[in-house]
Amino acid sequence: MTSKVSSEAEQADGALVGEQRRPASEKDVRRLDRVIIRFAGDSGDGMQLTGDRFTSETASFGNDLSTLPNFPAEIRAPAGTLPGVSSFQLHFADHDILTPGDAPNVLVAMNPAALKANIGDVPRGAEIIVNTDEFSKRAMQKVGYDTSPLEDGSLDGYSVHPVPLTTLTVEALKDFDLSRKDAGRSKNMFALGLLSWMYHRPTEGTEKFLRTKFAKKPEIAEANIAAFHAGWNFGETTEDFAVSYEVAPASTAFPTGTYRNISGNLALSYGLIAAGRQADLPLYLGSYPITPASDILHELSKHKNFGVRTFQAEDEIAGIGAALGAAFGGSLAVTTTSGPGVALKSETIGLAVSLELPLLVVDIQRGGPSTGLPTKTEQADLLQAMYGRNGEAPVPIVAPRTPADCFDAALEAARIAVTYRTPVFLLSDGYLANGSEPWRIPDVDELPDLRVQFASGTNHTEDDGTEVFWPYKRDPQTLARPWAIPGTPGLEHRIGGIEKQDGTGNISYDPANHDFMVRTRQAKVDGIDVPDLEVDDPSGEARTLVLGWGSTYGPITAAVRRLRAAGVPIAQAHLRHLNPFPRNLGEVLRRYDKVVIPEMNLGQLATLIRAKYLVDAVSYNQVNGMPFKAEQLATALKEAIDD
Repeated sequence: MTSKVSSEAEQADGALVGEQRRPASEKDVRRLDRVIIRFAGDSGDGMQLTGDRFTSETASFGNDLSTLPNFPAEIRAPAGTLPGVSSFQLHFADHDILTPGDAPNVLVAMNPAALKANIGDVPRGAEIIVNTDEFSKRAMQKVGYDTSPLEDGSLDGYSVHPVPLTTLTVEALKDFDLSRKDAGRSKNMFALGLLSWMYHRPTEGTEKFLRTKFAKKPEIAEANIAAFHAGWNFGETTEDFAVSYEVAPASTAFPTGTYRNISGNLALSYGLIAAGRQADLPLYLGSYPITPASDILHELSKHKNFGVRTFQAEDEIAGIGAALGAAFGGSLAVTTTSGPGVALKSETIGLAVSLELPLLVVDIQRGGPSTGLPTKTEQADLLQAMYGRNGEAPVPIVAPRTPADCFDAALEAARIAVTYRTPVFLLSDGYLANGSEPWRIPDVDELPDLRVQFASGTNHTEDDGTEVFWPYKRDPQTLARPWAIPGTPGLEHRIGGIEKQDGTGNISYDPANHDFMVRTRQAKVDGIDVPDLEVDDPSGEARTLVLGWGSTYGPITAAVRRLRAAGVPIAQAHLRHLNPFPRNLGEVLRRYDKVVIPEMNLGQLATLIRAKYLVDAVSYNQVNGMPFKAEQLATALKEAIDD
């Protein structure tokens, strides 16, 4: 699902639109249009697993959804500390939504650190479920609580549910041969069961998941299922939870089709596999593990049956070197990394530019510089992708806008690479990679035909009539050179990083030839066929355009919806192709009095826009490792319009 379109009756993403109460046999059941839940605890409390299971059941129920996992970079951060808090936020609704939500309606806090780290995001009146077993004096002092927030009145503005999750879990598992410590580890399943009861989530999928996950330890599987059921039953029987809630399926939010929940990295992996099949080429991944790109390596390694070969190299340079070698050998070659890895790969990317071979460089951006914030998101690699190589080494750049759109972006990057014989950057980021949303599984006949013709014989006649193969004789439309498989008789040719002579591919130090080759490589990228930029301006009266790229699509669109709902005319456009830009971009920019560019960097796209189009674009920037919030953007855009 590359984008979602709603009618004017759509609720602005973020504002709760009333409840409908209906009678129930024992406990009251209220109907909501949307809910935002955040699970938070230690990095060892299983919050990501809990959130993922709640998400999977919500997807199977048919709600639209968007998620935001947020976790420490350490494998096991210090228990009970603020840096060690891991959280998972899920926004689900009966209508089309675009973001994980600005603020949770429900916070599940497994310990004092989780409460303190997240309470600032929780609006007054929201529900807070607290694991009281963890609120010992020592645990509270560790995070700076002098008195218990459960007793000092600081939470009076919230609907607090104190629940001894650990004690209840241990009691529920007393018939299992488990120590108290081992039994207590299932408290996340108790919490999941309680929330599943509160919001009428299906349970069968979680039970099946647990039995599969712990297939070799069936007693552990059954213990977790027992804790899950105990949480459900606790919600059903306790007087503290007098109300449960229903959020109906989003029956009108999606076009007809078969849907599944998918994360950005998984969608990107599937897109790469589909690209290999559509190109009728083996898919080769040369990669070195790095957060948040490693999941692509893990996923692709499972699909050898689709002609996928994965190589976990000893370092970033070896990974891209192997991938470029595979491209020379006739594979659809990919290397995956994040910002620090791109820096190491830059010389080989330049070599790919010189060799003019198809290579996909997938950069899942994260906070920098250097090691930076490995598990936090950022959009700060755009200028690195554009210019981060020695010499004039232009590389096309494609950026997905949502987790599901990563599938289509991978296909588009592959199309450009194989058609124009060039390395291509695909710029995703941690927010897209780890976030998830519903994805309509496409029919095979909807996918583009990416098949290529390899060079099979001579292509040039010398003055004396001799038929020869020129490795740099170009297609007049695409300026792509022939792709010759090594070992093809008569197609032997030189490769390497030293400048080539036009046509022959021989080593050349001739100044005029170098000038010609530099300009030709640039012209090839400039001439790539990309769709015109589409502008969303329903009123036709907007004087301000919001221009975005990559993962800012959801927050920008949600903010624009809010402003339009308030009667403010505003236009929106979102770039997928960042090099080359769409040919109509300049004309679009000139139609508006103001252009505002929100980015999770210090203004990199704005710099490019100002330089190329001489437009006084207004930058709105954030680099805190988190995605924009819709309300925050709506306020900033309104101020820009009124200025």
